[in-house]
Amino acid sequence: MRARLVVFPIKGKNWCFSRSIDPSPSESSAANTPSSVKELYKKISSNSKPLSANAELLVDFVSNKMNTAWMGLEKAPEGSFKNKLHGLGLRLLARVKPSEILLKSITKDVTNVQITYPTSLNARFVRRRLRQIALRGTVLHRKYFYGSVSLLPLTTAFTVLPLPNIPFFWVLFRTYSHWRALQGSEKLLQLVSDYSQAQNSIVSKKGNESEHKDSKYGTDNLPGFKWVLEPSKELEDLINRGHEDGYLSEQAISDICNSFSLNKNDVLKCRDLV
Repeated sequence: MRARLVVFPIKGKNWCFSRSIDPSPSESSAANTPSSVKELYKKISSNSKPLSANAELLVDFVSNKMNTAWMGLEKAPEGSFKNKLHGLGLRLLARVKPSEILLKSITKDVTNVQITYPTSLNARFVRRRLRQIALRGTVLHRKYFYGSVSLLPLTTAFTVLPLPNIPFFWVLFRTYSHWRALQGSEKLLQLVSDYSQAQNSIVSKKGNESEHKDSKYGTDNLPGFKWVLEPSKELEDLINRGHEDGYLSEQAISDICNSFSLNKNDVLKCRDLV
């Protein structure tokens, strides 16, 4: 599966790194995930897969349960306790850094990345910045993952209170989130690293036609390429029209998000990042 990453300067030296939303997301992983503890136990005990595969299945099971619970809070009546919990969750999620959101979006199914960037940026510099994010993510999220795991036993002490154990579930979510970001950073680092010069593909698009340009090799003769650099004149024009006092206006961000299928809230996080 190919992931399209859109890269552009958004405020001063701050760049936005965001993945385009897949218009037709695959539901195969959700379909293969057990819906109950009994099914999970039966699936783990009946197969001969390695421990890492069973751990992945367990993580997917917990993730689906957390998503189901979150959707239940989202549909709660206005002013109810569950609705207030949902509001608290939104405020906590707003503190998650954009780089973590990007790394979590790089799943194990991604086999290559298409990197779209303005024509004014240097292609090698764009890939270097992306590689730095992946490398830094392997260090930070490994540290935060182990830190979150160590806090889980402590937060279980709040179960004696007659209220939902919010600290436990938040730490559990952060543990899962850091683990996913760690997996994504390792995958992204693997994809954008220099395995060979033959994987260096630069794609230049003019109008509705695509022309592949490579100093040594072309992608038509290279089915196993890991990354593609795609300078975009459209993205360059949108940035130039919406540049105001060193940062992009909200209207320009909306136009970019609509044109490249980006999540506007995630992009705004990049702009507001201090």
